[in-house]
Amino acid sequence: SLTKYMEADPTLLSLGAGLPHPSTFPFAQIGAHVAPAGASVANTAPADMLNVSVTTSSGAIEGLGKFLQYGNGRGVPSYAAFTREHTHRVHDPKYVDWDTVVSLGNTDAFVKALMLFYTSGDTLLVDEWTYPAIIGTVVPMNIQLAPVRMDAEGMVPEALDHVCTNWTGERKLRMVYTIPTAQNPTGATMSIARKRAIYAVAQKHNLVIIEDDPYYYLQFEPYTADSENRYTNLPGITSLVPSLLSLDTDGRVIRLDSFSKVLAPGLRCGWVTAPKYITDKIQFHNETSIQQPAGVSQAIVASLMNEQWGHSGWERHLVQIQRDYAMRRDLFVDLCLKHLNGLVEFTVPDAGMFLWFRVLLKPELQGQTGVMQRVFDSMVANHVLLVPGYMFSPKGAEQK
Repeated sequence: SLTKYMEADPTLLSLGAGLPHPSTFPFAQIGAHVAPAGASVANTAPADMLNVSVTTSSGAIEGLGKFLQYGNGRGVPSYAAFTREHTHRVHDPKYVDWDTVVSLGNTDAFVKALMLFYTSGDTLLVDEWTYPAIIGTVVPMNIQLAPVRMDAEGMVPEALDHVCTNWTGERKLRMVYTIPTAQNPTGATMSIARKRAIYAVAQKHNLVIIEDDPYYYLQFEPYTADSENRYTNLPGITSLVPSLLSLDTDGRVIRLDSFSKVLAPGLRCGWVTAPKYITDKIQFHNETSIQQPAGVSQAIVASLMNEQWGHSGWERHLVQIQRDYAMRRDLFVDLCLKHLNGLVEFTVPDAGMFLWFRVLLKPELQGQTGVMQRVFDSMVANHVLLVPGYMFSPKGAEQK
């Protein structure tokens, strides 16, 4: 990539890269009004909003000429530097040669990580219920899915070991994909003991782990019916359950992070943490596909994190988000316990956005073909949309 020479020498006069001249960009300033750290937009007066502004001149971050120009697949330096520093502060990877690289979010990152190791005909280990976009991604690539049994904490280590030990496929199993926090769709969150056990199985069978963790910062206290004592011990950053990345001594975890759930999904900003030889390859893939997240998005995030909030403000914002989702969780669970008692079973999640119902059908309805479709159609008719469980199954229509 020729961009490495331009990055290394800012005075280099490039006559061959086809870069539009920054003087032709019609943008003098790009910005946003943002709530102070720890506050919400709804509860902040206009006069108290922070002004996040990026102009053509350089300050603590690059100017617009840099953010709006073509760049390499690593991301604009101030944005990329924040992701590295934040990863070091929160996860403190236990091996030396790690790095981060930008993504457009975790699905984009998953595809690029998968393509480094997998080709048509391979098999990917996944939770027995998993994120539908992953199923939709791998099926056209002719990659098979091997589901692993779950419990209230997510993937069961003994089940993962059993699948790997008894594997008879022509090609070796090389990778396991999991969402360890607030798993989509079950809402299950792995404890630190569960993560250690999963990691030990990965070491035993030499598996790469894709740790897809977009809900990592949406952790909160266990549900309590005592409404007066809720929201008193939100974890912020310092009390989060340690990540699989933080346990990784071998460089076998590829961690996917995103701003989608904690800032806004439309920004399309995320990052991957992995051994540098992997992030280097994802960088090259970026350069032939997305290049990097949109410069406008990177500019807003970089200014917010480096100039306005900083790491301490970022943590105050996360506490506010945790409180908001904990309140939503508690209200929803209160209503479910009041109105759905005896109709469904569910485990109350300690993180994230999801409640996973097991519908308790009347005996005369059990085993009837199409009964869950009738339940779904009835909900839609009453202006409520829930996702049928079979859509999360690697077995697809078999579960319908």
